[in-house]
Amino acid sequence: MEKKINLSDFSLVIFGGDGDLAMKKLFPSLYFRLKDGQIKTKSTIIVVSNNDKSSEQFREELSLNLKTKIPDHKPKWIDKLCGMVTYCNIELTIPENYIPLKETLANAKHENVILYYSTPSFLFSIISSSLHRNNILTENTKVVLEKPLGFDLESFEEVNTVIRQYFQEDQIYRIDHYLGKETVQNLMVLRFANHLFEMAWNAKNIDSVEITVAESIGVGNRKKYYDRYGALKDMVQNHLLQLLCLVAMEPPSILNADNVRDEKLKVLKALKKFDETNIQDWTVKGQYTRGKIEDEFVNSYQEDIDGYNSKTETFVALRTYVQNWRWAGVPFYLRTGKRMEKHYSEIVINFKHVPHNIFPDKVKIDRNKLIIRLQPDEHIDLVQMTKIPGPGGYRYKSISLLLDYGASIGEQFPDAYERLIMDVVRGNQTLFMREDEVRASWEWIHSITSNWTKTKQSLKLYEAGTQGPDTRIMEEGHEWNLQKHVNND
Repeated sequence: MEKKINLSDFSLVIFGGDGDLAMKKLFPSLYFRLKDGQIKTKSTIIVVSNNDKSSEQFREELSLNLKTKIPDHKPKWIDKLCGMVTYCNIELTIPENYIPLKETLANAKHENVILYYSTPSFLFSIISSSLHRNNILTENTKVVLEKPLGFDLESFEEVNTVIRQYFQEDQIYRIDHYLGKETVQNLMVLRFANHLFEMAWNAKNIDSVEITVAESIGVGNRKKYYDRYGALKDMVQNHLLQLLCLVAMEPPSILNADNVRDEKLKVLKALKKFDETNIQDWTVKGQYTRGKIEDEFVNSYQEDIDGYNSKTETFVALRTYVQNWRWAGVPFYLRTGKRMEKHYSEIVINFKHVPHNIFPDKVKIDRNKLIIRLQPDEHIDLVQMTKIPGPGGYRYKSISLLLDYGASIGEQFPDAYERLIMDVVRGNQTLFMREDEVRASWEWIHSITSNWTKTKQSLKLYEAGTQGPDTRIMEEGHEWNLQKHVNND
């Protein structure tokens, strides 16, 4: 196995570091990297927030949080991580209040300084300008930007223009945690390190591609944010489009950040845009009503957001095409939604039928599928036809050849944020989005939202706990992959 490389000491400043993201994802990730010896206690973690508390109070909160979030925690490593943390009570909108942060960074004396903006994007401008006014920024400073980067193309340009006033492109890390998932990264190895798959990875052999990100949860405490964004801007614009790019991209000449992102950009630019002639047939948007999930009754979206007039979609399904030689005529189906029957994310590569059925009884031969499960229980299934043992004629059955990463490799999957944070420390931008990628994705999303408005496309209601509304967007002979597509008993 590849040996984990120790990293240089660093100072990590987390703006909004006492919020949900930091407590649920960032600090548990730092705990595991510290426990595994990849980072050292000489590194400094500075939490910046406007809540009135001392460093000692925050360390106590953090310790309790980690003990709750990590079932098999080791108290020694929790104590070590908490000992690395300093809390700075700063009102982010007042530049003069940043002096304690400047002093803390000066005392740490680390050249590798990482600023993590775990805040709404409207604060990016004032944070960046305040850091600049206090001479905290250097040419080596890195900044991590959490999504959403804007609400649409125009607001993205506004946010991006502000950030680029203070940071060069090679200092900016636009994070999408889906790209840090082990199974997503393994998609690159699956394609480009296996001759069998790469030779078949084209329109001659592949009939269609499905990408599904289904959530059984509702909007939770994100009701104001979600009602403004909806499923299209919250999930498709970043997560699903990035997965599509990794499936469809051409092999880069070498695996480095710019080469990979160049190829992803080509895919985004090749995506067929929507217009008034195809928007109705190729897109569906829906909203969940009351229903039942795992024997528990749940409210409708309207009840969840305390309102009854929202037209925000909680489900969206799309058909699109990558207009290039490799993928000519192959439909890509994207689907995501809240309050669906199950929580799972997967990519399904549907191969074409065999050109001729040679078997005498002409029993239907199912097409091969490559199912890449991203969550939960990350694995890859290769679905193929096989003969059922027994005398007499041929009897057929689809079976799945399963690659279970945990069982095969024998290592625990790290959380996506573990890898992404370490990549920022290293200065590796391969798994982060470049500004032209984000711009191209917003341009494509605009072709959907503008034509939804022009055609006054209506919402389809679907009952919570189901697969979503009827999605008649597929070409003839296509249907969504069923989770329990095969029985290996």
